[in-house]
Amino acid sequence: MTHPPRRRHGFVLGKFLPPHAGHVFLCDTGARRVDVMTVLVCSHDAEPIPGPLRTDWMRRLLPHCRVVPMHRDIPQEPAEHPDFWAIWRAAITEHHPEPIDQVFGSDPYVFRLAAELGAEPVLVDPDRAVFPVSGRAIRADPAAHWNQVPAPVRPYYQKRVCVLGPESSGKTRLSEALARRFRTRVVLEYGRTYDRHYRQGAGWTGADFVALAETHLAMRRALTPHAAPIVIEDTDPLQTAAWARFLTGAEPPALAALIAAMDPADLYLVLSPEVDWIDDGTRYSGDAAVRQWFFETCQDAAARVGAPMAVIQGCDWTAREAAAEDRVRAAFPTLARAPSP
Repeated sequence: MTHPPRRRHGFVLGKFLPPHAGHVFLCDTGARRVDVMTVLVCSHDAEPIPGPLRTDWMRRLLPHCRVVPMHRDIPQEPAEHPDFWAIWRAAITEHHPEPIDQVFGSDPYVFRLAAELGAEPVLVDPDRAVFPVSGRAIRADPAAHWNQVPAPVRPYYQKRVCVLGPESSGKTRLSEALARRFRTRVVLEYGRTYDRHYRQGAGWTGADFVALAETHLAMRRALTPHAAPIVIEDTDPLQTAAWARFLTGAEPPALAALIAAMDPADLYLVLSPEVDWIDDGTRYSGDAAVRQWFFETCQDAAARVGAPMAVIQGCDWTAREAAAEDRVRAAFPTLARAPSP
């Protein structure tokens, strides 16, 4: 009876603190040389990024690999313990009991590690010529290395700037201007789209506002991996709750629960109503009292979630845009100079 050939096993271990393009390149290279590729994500209590989060990132980045977590406080350098290699050999064998054929790495330790595991060492890009980056460099200055930060990892380092305010106060205009200045993307306002295609100015219910907010949050989650370190939001569920109160007299409990569970923006810019109200065919009220109510309600909402907030005032559009840009740069001075994604 003929037995099929034994599958060849490859192995990589690392902290992936955080994962970057070089890590993905290394693991993908290994996966193309073996039948089964195992990536061991090593973590311990003293590290700045939780191990389960790094494991999730690596699984999303390497769906074709077997990603295995190992959270264990064991020596990290040979000088820390005389039995360093024996400890690591036992730990790896526990998590990978099958024989390992090839060990892949970008550092010289891959030779000793492979010898301990009875495997062939495969050194890949030791000079970091293909992807000149390291986890330490990203932790120190993620914006400077943004193109090397994989999409699933980006939201961890991003900061969100959300623009709130009354109707016709320039939220969309300001959002687009900030996106141009910081070479990023905008989470578009969904309320006007929802109104135009579902409500046409009438018949609003609490369920509409819940659906609107849920869609906005889903759009944000879908967009942020493709954005720069600063993400701009043209309104968010806080604005949706203000509209629910204005149009139906109450904030739906499901919407309040959604707001309580969501991560608020890192900075809210609330626009004052000094600029003229312009009826574009989809707006509801240019009454000064209504616009002032929205202005105050948006400020109260940002304060309620404990988020940093800045009020953008004045009648001059250019001055408003400049003031908003200054606020963002002051809040996130390092991220604000990021390259385009």
